[in-house]
Amino acid sequence: MSASVSLRRLDASASDFAECLDHLLSWESVSDDTVNARVLEIIRAVRERGDSAVVEFTRRFDGLEVADMKDLILPRERLEQALSRISSEQRSALETAAERVRRYHERQKQDSWSYTEADGTVLGQQVVPLDRAGLYVPGGKASYPSSVLMNAIPAKVAGVPEVVMVVPTPRGEINELVLAAAAVAGVDRVFTIGGAQAVAALAYGTESVPPVDKIVGPGNIYVATAKRHVFGKVGIDMIAGPSEILVVCDGGTDPDWIAMDLFSQAEHDEDAQAILVSPDAAFLDRVHESVARLLPTLERASIAQASIEARGALIHVRDMNEAIEVANRIAPEHLELSVDAPEQYLPLIRHAGAIFMGRYTAEALGDYCAGPNHVLPTSGTARFSSPLGVYDFQKRSSIIHCSADGASELGKTASILARGESLTAHARSAEYRIKP
Repeated sequence: MSASVSLRRLDASASDFAECLDHLLSWESVSDDTVNARVLEIIRAVRERGDSAVVEFTRRFDGLEVADMKDLILPRERLEQALSRISSEQRSALETAAERVRRYHERQKQDSWSYTEADGTVLGQQVVPLDRAGLYVPGGKASYPSSVLMNAIPAKVAGVPEVVMVVPTPRGEINELVLAAAAVAGVDRVFTIGGAQAVAALAYGTESVPPVDKIVGPGNIYVATAKRHVFGKVGIDMIAGPSEILVVCDGGTDPDWIAMDLFSQAEHDEDAQAILVSPDAAFLDRVHESVARLLPTLERASIAQASIEARGALIHVRDMNEAIEVANRIAPEHLELSVDAPEQYLPLIRHAGAIFMGRYTAEALGDYCAGPNHVLPTSGTARFSSPLGVYDFQKRSSIIHCSADGASELGKTASILARGESLTAHARSAEYRIKP
């Protein structure tokens, strides 16, 4: 039995295509005044009252009857206990995924470097890890153990000594897989708190929660708004929008596969976006048929349908070159090149969070266990940003060690430029080192 699905069709040759595409892609992550005001109030309370404010908000928002902050701390033993409670298949899957994620990210690790110039001056870069990273993990039924692995493992590979995880447990709901993932990933401390209060606690510290240097991980609008407000006091990974997938297909892939790839993102939430681009109009029709037939088989069919109808699209293009142009304009979070010999198109892709090559590489593999990070830029921000990685948990300091001869020569250049800017103290400081 098929469902009746209204799926937008666009044609890249239409005169209004650019306008229609812009409208399709538009999504505002800006919080409204009510959310902003509430978040600022929470942040201020946590800064002023620390643990007591966190406990108060946890009682109010998560429906937990807790006496004090001690009730919101999970010891390492509890994580190990979760690891022993899950099934052997789940544990094996977690450990396999963790090993693949770790192996991939180890290749990203940057080392310090330096070189010596002819006059003995040494220039270089010192690379060190952050002292402490904070990981926000959604809690309750909407829990994602894969996010724990993707956020914590790069931090540990980078050498971060302490990873602090916050995860809300609304009405006492604890996801054992999330805790088990924390054990596998090497998370050091866990607090069962969430929302804007958890972000504020990580940013400013409380009597129990240590302040961190960077906060990573997904959350709802209150979490995203709080991250935006504490940025500057701490680093953040990004302000993430809804999940996205763009599939570019030449018409040679099973349409059921493509339909399910689109659903894999559409089922996240009603604002998620799933788009197919193809030069084969008949293939677009077949995928539409697959979408209608397969939709009723999904457990999250209502969410997927809302997403597909509100923000999904089938886009017809002249040829594969135009398909790539459209992909670059969209700058998607996930890009599937479901074509023969996808390598030929790779050099043409300028903007994408992650690129899935060939007909067999489902985006879902990247979400869980392929190895590369699944924390990716959304809402077109792939134009200027990159996936989360080890480099996000490392800092770089420039190293300059001048020899006497080097300081003398550089001082001459610096003096001229400084005096050109009317900064005479700069100039005289450099001139003191110039040999007579």
